[in-house]
Amino acid sequence: MSRVWNFSAGPAALPQAVLERAQSEMLDWNGSGASVMEQSHRGKRFIQMAAQAEATLRELIGIPADYAVLFLQGGATQQFAQIPMNLAGEGDSADYIVSGHWSAKAVSEAAPYVRANVAASGAADDYLKLPARDTWRLDPHAAYVHYTPNETIHGVEFHDIPEVGAVPLVADMSSNILSEPLDITRFGLVYAGAQKNIGPSGLVVMVIRRDLLQRAGRPMARIFRYAEQAANDSMLNTPNTWGWYVAGLTFQWLQAQGGLAVMAERNQAKAGLLYRTIDSSGGYYRNPIEPSARSRMNVRFTLHDSALDAAFLEESEAAGLLALKGHKALGGMRASLYNAVPPEAVDALVAFMQDFAQRHG
Repeated sequence: MSRVWNFSAGPAALPQAVLERAQSEMLDWNGSGASVMEQSHRGKRFIQMAAQAEATLRELIGIPADYAVLFLQGGATQQFAQIPMNLAGEGDSADYIVSGHWSAKAVSEAAPYVRANVAASGAADDYLKLPARDTWRLDPHAAYVHYTPNETIHGVEFHDIPEVGAVPLVADMSSNILSEPLDITRFGLVYAGAQKNIGPSGLVVMVIRRDLLQRAGRPMARIFRYAEQAANDSMLNTPNTWGWYVAGLTFQWLQAQGGLAVMAERNQAKAGLLYRTIDSSGGYYRNPIEPSARSRMNVRFTLHDSALDAAFLEESEAAGLLALKGHKALGGMRASLYNAVPPEAVDALVAFMQDFAQRHG
């Protein structure tokens, strides 16, 4: 069976070179005679691999020494609760910028552990645009400000880093991390579920300013405390060895591509082509998002007649275009254009869309 063009929102496409490398090392990793999944995380080989993965990530982003890098389990959703447990004390409040499904969920999961203040929300506009900055009601005494730079379901993205003063800025970058250069020093904490731009699901990569590790937080088990994880090199318990290994391969692949500046140009070109195709279709395809807030990673679109949706999905899959069905909450279509989705995939999608419109006009 030949490979398809994979537009899945997550778990998402992985670079083919990474998959081929992992395949070649599956039975004999690093000359050990066994796979990486069969070996102790306390062993010399794994510890060296883990250190190299962190070093490569630090080089890619430019992470200074006063930030810790953690490789955690539980997914980004678990961090919705774990972040206030670690960063907020009894009676503290935290500000949340709600721009779509995932930032709204972050509020609900944080509520048992912190007074979660919705400082701004795009809900009144159906999350078709970002909440205007002059509507943000930030508390200078908040424990932190949380936002989601890219919303995978609603297809909106912040194209700059908000200024929030001295309060630590926390970002759920699950869907746009490593898609462009990042000034990590603007943040107190950045976290990302791996299954979009990093590797397989089941791993969370976190970059946290070391002074935040000293916060007392709430009473919790050691396994949930970021300071304990940092002190134990993310190996307080057995980590996701496979996910960590594949993440390291992906970081190496990104370096080989030329780094994050190259990925930014590539991602902008991919998204730009697809949006131009939608906008120039005479209304056959539509994207409802305010242009200034359009996501480069997750492009939503609808057909002019929803009765054609089933045919579009059936024919696109037959053409080797995978996972274009939109999220169940919104319907329509969604093409996710993460780092591992090559320009050729978008070329194929655009050609199919134009052909479909001609045949089903």
